[in-house]
Amino acid sequence: MEVETTGTGFQTQKFALPVDSEHKATEFRLFSIAAPHMRAFHLSWASFFSCFVSTFAAPPLLPIIRDNLNLTATDIGNAGIASVSAPAVYFTSVVSSPVSFLLVRFFMGFSLATFVSTQFWMSSMFSAPVVGTANGVAGGWGNLGGGATQLIMPLKFTAWGIAFFVPALFQMLSAFAVLIFGQDLPDGNFRRLQKSGDKAKDKFSNVFYHGVTNYRGWILALTYGYCFGVELTIDNIIAEYFYDRFDLKLHTAGIIAARGVLCIILGRVGSLTSSIAVMIAFSFFCQAACGLTFGVVPFVSRRSLGLISGMTGGGGSVGAVLTQLIFFKGSRYSKERGITLMGIMIICCTLSICLIYFPQWGGMFCGPSSKKIATEEDYYTCEWNSKEKEQGLHQASLKYADNSRSERGSERDRRADSETRPPDQTSSTNV
Repeated sequence: MEVETTGTGFQTQKFALPVDSEHKATEFRLFSIAAPHMRAFHLSWASFFSCFVSTFAAPPLLPIIRDNLNLTATDIGNAGIASVSAPAVYFTSVVSSPVSFLLVRFFMGFSLATFVSTQFWMSSMFSAPVVGTANGVAGGWGNLGGGATQLIMPLKFTAWGIAFFVPALFQMLSAFAVLIFGQDLPDGNFRRLQKSGDKAKDKFSNVFYHGVTNYRGWILALTYGYCFGVELTIDNIIAEYFYDRFDLKLHTAGIIAARGVLCIILGRVGSLTSSIAVMIAFSFFCQAACGLTFGVVPFVSRRSLGLISGMTGGGGSVGAVLTQLIFFKGSRYSKERGITLMGIMIICCTLSICLIYFPQWGGMFCGPSSKKIATEEDYYTCEWNSKEKEQGLHQASLKYADNSRSERGSERDRRADSETRPPDQTSSTNV
């Protein structure tokens, strides 16, 4: 079914999915490839999947690589840290020393930035009622690359240098697919819309200010550092951990590695069966935490959405770097002890999520603000000053505020919506 819509400043367009006033899809049809919304979804998760496969192609083979290159525990730890701080994958085939191995893993790590673009792309394509689902599924399916590489790479471990051509080629093909078939926004590519005047160009200084001064973004960065960041850490160490501790074959260790409190348990259990059970449970809850975090990100700031996405995604990488630097670099801690301590850190850092509060919706332990009228419009338009409002630059935020009213979870809150809505505003209708 095609849906025709007309928006201010835009030509009449047809979309296969129902859209809101910003032309973002209000439905999420998993098995559709309709342009531009669902096509962007499938391109985003596939490209992120390929980047995960490339970035973590080395850890499943570490037991072999460390013997070939005479890597020490410090060398392995440094390479793991570098990998979370592309065509660089091809150069793994010519690695011949610990230094070259570290450098290749460092440049491969840049591909993890794809995660931020994936989440921002989904937030630009899907409306408030379904954007959490789109972000969660795209991120979750992309993260599967970390498990897939644990299964794929050990199959070719006898020629591990050549084996890296497989993830490198996959990543290049996915990159070309995004460039050829992808579209930045529902109405077209970003640069073309700016040139035509259909999308206003915001000042970076204002975007930066409203992003870094929103405490919710920093909390999400911290909590993401200890769900996604922990996942990155586990991807780097777990195959080697099972290989050494339980004397498994390399491919068997990779299969198990493919998968906070659970990390404490994993570091203390002594049997293979119990460790596998804990790994499965850990994987489930870790992925759920990652999806939850980026399900909240689109609602933190409309004006600084890209920056908030970047802060949160960057928090994941910083968390991985700090965790590996503290617990898994060198021989200060055994891997068992390091995993247990990492679990304690996860619990402590995740508690900060309780502090997130939206005046229009409330938080974990209290409801919406009752001291003054707190509406979606109040929250999202406070990022614009009076001069900018006179120029109409806040119109996109007003549309987003109206479309995000579905986040009011109770019937009482929805009745309050009709009382607080300004009389000259009417609810947007899906077209």
